[in-house]
Amino acid sequence: MTTFGIWSLLPPLAALGLALWKKQIYPALLLGVWMGWLVVEGWNPIAATGSTVNSIVAVFHDVGNTRILLYSLLVGSVLTLISATGGVQGFVDWVSERRWVTNRRQAQMLPFLLGILITVESSITALVAGTVGRPLTDRYRVSREKLAYICDSTSAPVCILVPFNGWGALVIGLLAVQDVANPVAVLLGSIRWNIYPMLAILLVLVTILTGWEIGPMRSAERRAREEAKLLADGAQPMVSEEVLTATPHPGIRPRALYLILPVVTMVGTIVAGILITGRRGSSADAGLWEMIEASSGSTAVLWAVLASLAVLTVIALGPCRMPGKDFMTLLFKGMGGMIPVVSLLLLAFALGMVVRELGTGAYVAGIISGAGGAKVAIAGSFLLASFMAFATGTSWGTFALMVPIAVPLAAAQGGSLTLYLAAVLGGGVFGDHCSPISDTTIISSMASASDHMDHVRTQIPYALLGGAAAVLFYLVVS
Repeated sequence: MTTFGIWSLLPPLAALGLALWKKQIYPALLLGVWMGWLVVEGWNPIAATGSTVNSIVAVFHDVGNTRILLYSLLVGSVLTLISATGGVQGFVDWVSERRWVTNRRQAQMLPFLLGILITVESSITALVAGTVGRPLTDRYRVSREKLAYICDSTSAPVCILVPFNGWGALVIGLLAVQDVANPVAVLLGSIRWNIYPMLAILLVLVTILTGWEIGPMRSAERRAREEAKLLADGAQPMVSEEVLTATPHPGIRPRALYLILPVVTMVGTIVAGILITGRRGSSADAGLWEMIEASSGSTAVLWAVLASLAVLTVIALGPCRMPGKDFMTLLFKGMGGMIPVVSLLLLAFALGMVVRELGTGAYVAGIISGAGGAKVAIAGSFLLASFMAFATGTSWGTFALMVPIAVPLAAAQGGSLTLYLAAVLGGGVFGDHCSPISDTTIISSMASASDHMDHVRTQIPYALLGGAAAVLFYLVVS
C-alpha cells in the first residue's frame, strides 16, 4: 500500500484540532477531507477541491454507508412518532407511578442497564438506551452530555466483551484468515485481558453511583442540576428539540406501550436481520459464528428501524386515529430533524475514505514493527490501535488492519496471542471513544440529543483515564 509518510496524519489531526478549537465539527471534517486530498493531489488546491466533492458523492457508492445514512434519517421519524403518539409521556408516567425511578441516580441507571443488556449491535444499543432513558434523565436534570457518555461507554465496550454478535464474528474471521488454531477459543481467552472496555463500563457505573465527575462533565452536570439546563448555552444538539418534544396528537391517551413496542420491535428485528442476512451469505451447513460473520449489520439496522416505523404507523393510524395528513407531516418532520446527523456521518465517511487513500493506518503500523520487547510491543499495539481508530473513526476497520499485525508480532515475541489480541481490541474501542468521527460516538450524540462536540469533550477525560490505566496494565502483565 502506498503511504504519504507523516503527511498522512495531517487530515485527522487538522479535523480534530479545528473541532476542539472552534467547536464546529462540520467545517472541521470538511477541512480534514480537503487537506487529505490536498496531500494526495500533490498540493494542488483546485484538484483537491474537485476530489473532495467527488469523495463525498462516492460515499453513496458503498451500499453499507447508504443504508446507515438512510437508517439515521428514518430514526428521526421513529423518535417523532413515539413522542406524537404519547409513547414518551406514557412511559414516563408509567415508570413514575410504579416509583421505579425517583432520583437522578436511578434515571441514569436505566440507560446504563439497557446498554449492558442489549449486546447485539453497538448502534442499536446506544439508540435504545438513549431513546428510553432520555425522557427520565431530562426529568431529573441529568445533562445530555452525561446521557451520551452512558450510551457511548456501554455500547462498543459491552459488544466486544460479550462477543456473540457481529463484533465477535469479525474478529474470529480475521484470526481464521491468519491460520490461528481455534480462533473462537483465542477470542474468548482474550476477554480477561481486554481491560479498557471493562474500565470504561466501570467508570460509567462509578460516576452514576457516586456522582464523581471530572473535567468538563463536572461543569455540565452542575449546569443541569442547578440551572436546569440540559444543554450548554449555544449548544447545537444532533437532534432537533422539535423531533423529541412533539406533543401528543389531540385526543390521544399517552401509553407506555407506544414506546415499548417499537423499541422491542427494533431489538428483535436486528437479531432476526443478522441471522437472515447471515444465512443468505453463508453455506447451508454453516454454524452460528459463520452466519454472524457473513451477516450485514447495515442491512439489519435498516430493517430494524423500518420495522419499528411500521409498528408506529399501525399505532398512529389505528388506536391513535391520527389523520393521514398529520402522520405524513410528522414523518417528514422527523426526517428533517436528522439532517445534522446524516451530514456528520456523510463527512465522517468521506474523511475515512481519504485517510485510507493516504495509507495512514499502514504508516502508523510501520512505527511498531521494530518494537524491542514484549512490554513495548503489547502496550504499543494498544496505542497503535487507539490511534488508528481515532484517525479513521472505525473500530472494525482498525481490527481488520491490526489483527494481521498482532498475530505475527505475538509469534515473533514469543508472547501470548490472547494478550496481544486484547490490546488491539481494547485499543480500537478506546480510540473509537475519543474520535469525533466514530459512528458509535455520533449515534450516541444522536440518541441523547446532545451537542456532538460537547459529548466528545466531556467523554475524553474518562476515556483517557481508562486508556492510561490500560497501558499501565499491559506494561505490568507483559
